[in-house]
Amino acid sequence: MARRILDITGSEAESFLQGLVTNDLARLDDGLVYAALLTPQGKYIADFFLLRHAGGIWLDVDESLAPTLHQRLSLYKLRADVQIAETDIRVRRGTGPAPEGALADPRHPDLGWRLYGADEGSDGTDFARIRVAHCIPETGIELTPDTFILEAGFERVGGVDFRKGCYVGQEVTARMKHKTKLKKGLVLVAVHGEAPVGTPIVTPEGKQAGTLFTQAAGRGIAHIRHDRACPGMSAGEARVDPLCARVSAG
Repeated sequence: MARRILDITGSEAESFLQGLVTNDLARLDDGLVYAALLTPQGKYIADFFLLRHAGGIWLDVDESLAPTLHQRLSLYKLRADVQIAETDIRVRRGTGPAPEGALADPRHPDLGWRLYGADEGSDGTDFARIRVAHCIPETGIELTPDTFILEAGFERVGGVDFRKGCYVGQEVTARMKHKTKLKKGLVLVAVHGEAPVGTPIVTPEGKQAGTLFTQAAGRGIAHIRHDRACPGMSAGEARVDPLCARVSAG
């Protein structure tokens, strides 16, 4: 998917973002930080990577979400000394030997590296297959505006910090972490056959159990109601069987 890099500058840029996003910007000292912006109700708006540079912070987001994210950040900045600008910077991805200046993808070691300032693209890696193998959600597929990030496995991929303090949507997210047991979330499933992304999953008795998303090599990422997960489910013409218990939390 195409990416857009926003440049966030100004004397208050880092503190501004720290009070908004799900992860701790202190981690920028170690490289890329993966995070999200949520609604006050704790629902997903956008996920992105953050990278400190000499003049501020670059925010690497899916191109389809860039206008909405830019607008939302602009509303939050009020009188803060923060400037937000679109750039022509491109990002390249790969899983082979990392070129000079490349940074490790913080979500999982198998996702390789990201290089900023290079031509956009990848080295031909099948990233969908890697994501499925590790149940890693993707913008616009498993991550949509009705998503609660803990159901999408954000803690497991290092996208949320529970010790950093307040951010938008923090109260709901913390309550889901500490006071409730997740009743649904992303899991790996075995898929016999094929079904379009977004196909509903039903139990053998015809009850709605969830939704099937990205598929590769006979496996898939599914958002499932845990109390209805069972062998012999179906998604369209495909058979769907759970491979493991809840993997979405952490």
